[in-house]
Formats: sequence, C-alpha cells, structure tokens
Amino acid sequence: MTASNHQASTPNFLQALVCFGIVLLIISVGLFAYVIDLHSLMFLCLLWCGLVARLLGYPYSAIREMMASAITRALPAIYIFILIGMVIASFMHSGTIAALMYYGLGFLNPALFLAIGLILCAFMSLATGTSWGTVGTIGVVFIGIGETLGIPLPIVAGMVVCGATFGDKLSPVSDTTNLAAMSAETNLYRHIQSMLYTTFPTLIIVLVIFILIGFRYSGSDSTAEAIVSIQQALDATYKLSPVISFLPLILMLVLSIRRFAAEIAMSASILLAVVIAITYQQHTAVDVLNALWLNTPTNSGIASLDDLLGRGGISSMSWTLLLALMALALGGILQGAGILSALLSGMIARVKHTTALISTTICSGLIGNMAMGEAYISIILNCQLFREQYRKQKLDSAVLSRSVEEGSTLTTGLIPWTTAGAFYSATLGVPVLDYAPYAFFNYLNAFVSITMAALGIGLLKNRFLKSS
Repeated sequence: MTASNHQASTPNFLQALVCFGIVLLIISVGLFAYVIDLHSLMFLCLLWCGLVARLLGYPYSAIREMMASAITRALPAIYIFILIGMVIASFMHSGTIAALMYYGLGFLNPALFLAIGLILCAFMSLATGTSWGTVGTIGVVFIGIGETLGIPLPIVAGMVVCGATFGDKLSPVSDTTNLAAMSAETNLYRHIQSMLYTTFPTLIIVLVIFILIGFRYSGSDSTAEAIVSIQQALDATYKLSPVISFLPLILMLVLSIRRFAAEIAMSASILLAVVIAITYQQHTAVDVLNALWLNTPTNSGIASLDDLLGRGGISSMSWTLLLALMALALGGILQGAGILSALLSGMIARVKHTTALISTTICSGLIGNMAMGEAYISIILNCQLFREQYRKQKLDSAVLSRSVEEGSTLTTGLIPWTTAGAFYSATLGVPVLDYAPYAFFNYLNAFVSITMAALGIGLLKNRFLKSS
C-alpha cells in the first residue's frame, strides 16, 4: 500500500518522533508506574498509532492491511512459538530434560556452572542456528540446575540468553544471520567474518564476568546434598538411559545442522519424544498427547522440580503468542504509515562520521525492535535505510550487516514486548527486566563494536556487491 493510493501524507521527523515517543510513554508509564499488563498497553498503542495513520490520510482498510501484512511476514516465528511449547512438553515426558539434568548435575559445580553453561548454550545455538530452540531445551535445564545450586534465576537466565544469542547471531544456519547478509547485499561468510571482529572479544569478556560471578556461589555440604536428592528424585521418576533419552535432542541437532527447516526438525523431534514417552517411559498415550497442549507437574516429591518438569505445552505459549501478535500489528502500522522510516531517516541525516554511523545503526536496530516487536523487519528496514550512507563513507556492506545484527538481533531479547523477549521470559520463567541486566553479551557487544569503530579496528574495505 503506498501513500499515493490513498492520498495519505508522509509524516515528517517531528510527527514520527511524537508518535513513537507517545508509544514509549504509554508502555513505560503503564508497565513501571502502574504495573499494567502488556497486552492492555499494546491495545492502547494500537489505537494511538491507528489514529495517527488515519490522520495521515490512510483509510481503515489500509491500516488493517498494514497490521495483517506484518503478522503474515512473521508466521514462521509464530509456528515456532507453537512447536517450542510442544518440544518442551514432549522432552519432559520422554525424560530428555530429566536426563540432561541428571547427568549435568554430576559434573557441574556452582563456581563453573555459569561459564560452562554459557559455552554449551553458545555451541548449541551455533550448531542449530536457533536461540529459541536453545532456550527451550538446554536453557530450561540450566534454569533447573541453577536453582538447585542456589544461583539466582535472573543470573542463570541472563547467561542462557547470552549463549543462545551468540549462536543465533553468528551461525551460518541462523535465519537472522542469513537475512542480515541478504538484506545488506553481502556474502554470508563475509558477514560472519565481519562479526568475528566484535563478537568473539565480547564473548571472552562475558565469559570472564560469569566466571567471576560464579566464584560467589561456591559449593557447600547443603548444596551437595540438594544435588544428590535431585538426582535421586529424577532417577526414581524416569528411566534415564543416555542412549535413549537423548535421541530427540540429537535428532533435532542433526536435522538443524543438515539445514532442515526448523519446523521440520522440531516436529520430528516431538514425534520421536512422544514415542519414547509412551514405549520407554511407559506413560499413557492420552497423558502424553494432552501434555502437548498443557503439561502438568510431575510427582517426584520435590516441589521446585515438579514445577520445572511440568512446563511446556501449546497453551503455555498463549500469553507470549498473543502479545507477539499485538506487537507485530503495531509494528505493521508504524512501518506501513512511514512513521518509522521518517524517524530513522531523520537520525541518519544527522550522521557525518563512521563511529556515529555505526552507533546510529545499532540504536536504530533497538528502536526498530521496540517499535515492531521483532527483529526480522527491523533487520530488513535498517539495511535499506543505511545502505547508501555506508556506501558514501566507503564502508563494506559486511560492516552494515554486522552493525544491523548488533542493533536488531542482540537487543530483541532485552525488550519485554518483542517476540523473543516474551518467549524467553515465558520459557525460562524469569521476567525480561529481571534477566536483562545479566544478559551482558547482548548489550556489551554494541559497546565493543562502537569502541573498535572509534579505534579504526574491524572496518573492512568496501566490497559492496553491484545492484542487479
């Protein structure tokens, strides 16, 4: 839908700034001052932005199409929302999560738990290319183990998000990695090479931070006793053969590495987990299939363990899914009515130096996530908006794609109303605002990138591909 089709006017920078500022005001005041549910706040934001679009000249039919188009573009993410709920529930019943906890508790200790967890989450997300799959599987395991070791859950959740986001940003099989390279018109591996300059130094810094934090939680007799009791409860509740229990997770890893679609990898893993739950764990088919909709706590005798192993199911994702749909609809209006483009273009026009350009690109990614509720549209839009400016400053397109990822991919999990933030919070059981201070990787990477730009490090020579 174009403005000319409906005699709609294009908003200027001030109009866009006022519109977006009121959206942020509604959310921040409602969330922090009055503790109003985000769904209600999103409804108010939708009404406000719909009114602005109407005042710009768009009829209701065009505004509705903006919302519908944004939701349609995000359907793959919505499918994964539903599947992740079933993955968690089926992995609980098959004993996969229980086995990971049982054997993981055998070699983990509080001092190194966070560091080891960061590395394992990073490796898994790097191999599978999905932060959501990582958070929904071994992320849930680390939450359970961390609680057992007496480590505050916001710290554990922050560690999981750091590791999961690392691979999602850097993996050649990640959708955001491929999308950023494609949108910036650069080669995929050139894009990954560019990200290595800033990503690995940041990961090392974050690893050191988590090692230092881990030393605050040294082992004790009570912790050792708690670990033994958890292992005994798991052993009494499930059959824990590593050969059989790990099969669903192995299948998902293999299919992901072989670049099967995430929906196929997850569906196959769910089916295998259901078969194992029925034939090996000897759960009834009715109980297992009902758990795919809504899982229920187990009866191990340890309340916290029962709650953990009772997570999952499609219905457990409903709060997150509904919030995501409303946020996507809001983003559709902001993008379709030209409000976000006017806001960001106003910022770009004021950028003159390389460091400022990279800083603005990263900030723009954050604004895009806050406005549209997910990273995909933000990545595409920012690559389009900033491409010409990077050309003028003779910066490689891989620097553009890297900066866009650092602003969009990394910050999406730090915002409560984005699809990623809502998903991480629902899956890990920790509010976004609680774990965000400990998701060091997700915001330190931006500071490392800006610092390196100021020092002239990692600014690759111009290799923009010619437009077709």
